[in-house]
Amino acid sequence: MISVDEARSKILETLLPVGEEIVSLSAAYGRVLAKNVVARVTQPPADVSAMDGFALRAVDAVAGARLRLIGEAPAGHPFTGTVGPGEAVRLFTGSVVPGGADTVLIQENGVFADGWLTVTEAAGASRHIRPAGQDFAAGDVLLTKGRRLSPRDIGLAAAGNHPWLAVHRRPRIAILATGDEICLPGEAIGAGGVVSSNAHALAAMVAEAGADSTILPIAGDSLAAMAQAAEATRGADMLVTTGGVSVGAHDHVQAGLEAQGMALKFWKIAMRPGKPLMFGRLGEMPVLGLPGNPVSAFVCALLFLRPALDVLAGLPGTAPVLAQAVLGAALPANDSREDFVRAMLSSEGVVTPFPKQDSGMLKTLARAEALIRRAPFDPARRAGDVVEILRLGP
Repeated sequence: MISVDEARSKILETLLPVGEEIVSLSAAYGRVLAKNVVARVTQPPADVSAMDGFALRAVDAVAGARLRLIGEAPAGHPFTGTVGPGEAVRLFTGSVVPGGADTVLIQENGVFADGWLTVTEAAGASRHIRPAGQDFAAGDVLLTKGRRLSPRDIGLAAAGNHPWLAVHRRPRIAILATGDEICLPGEAIGAGGVVSSNAHALAAMVAEAGADSTILPIAGDSLAAMAQAAEATRGADMLVTTGGVSVGAHDHVQAGLEAQGMALKFWKIAMRPGKPLMFGRLGEMPVLGLPGNPVSAFVCALLFLRPALDVLAGLPGTAPVLAQAVLGAALPANDSREDFVRAMLSSEGVVTPFPKQDSGMLKTLARAEALIRRAPFDPARRAGDVVEILRLGP
């Protein structure tokens, strides 16, 4: 068995980002840039007023001065003349500062009537002026490739005059649940049957990562069923299976895919839950085989599938970020496998493991707010000890 870190490294080192496409700015949120975004314009394009007020010369902006108003310049309608000695132009936020003026007197510091402005409080040079290019200049790199676009990034790209962006397309993930006992939600449940939950939880994780998924028909426990499933994965960027990767007499995923040409990279890792994890390549398509137990499948997906999805999408694939918390209940010594213990997490940072950790208990998984990460051979822990945790989102 290999370690969690080694398994993740072996998976990620074989992956490459998917291809790129051009999308409209309105469709680019959450996508990963495939090319740098370079400003096509300068922002602001000219010196503009940061406030409502008056453009004038700083030497004239002394308390008590009386200046002649020679015009006004609403935003988008620049004043075409020049401000000379003893003159002022009415401005508004975003107005271009006319030639000859080197300061803006805010309207609260002046009184204007009958074409004249009386300065009530002095203004120094360059006050309330946003200089041309203060934000960025044409040719500046605004956003670098490999960045997942946030709403703020979309705004910046728009300001840089980009209606279209080059992004990586959404990775296409095929999800295959296996087992004669598995049925889809809402179907009739046969004797000894189990409703499939893994495929739908995995599809939700894929969607959360910004990728697209297709849930394939459930594959029964036979080599023929696996051959049929392999044929259905054409066009996918990754195949994720769940169940059937253990060593039982009816576990046919590994053998069935190998019969279709899959090259196995590794099988089994030293972790709990999730020891029977498989990774290989079926032609150019990576194959990640997750355990069938729901908790095992989810924890393995969190540790291995989620970083893999990032790489396919054009992001760095990194291990989940660990934090620290205070243990709220004692834990026995750990064995040779890295352990991930479902737990509640209080607002005070106290993490308390659930008393039962069976890998088939989905209700406990749904209620969990964190996983306590325990290294192999971690000694017994007492309440109050500081431990590593992996926070779980909503």
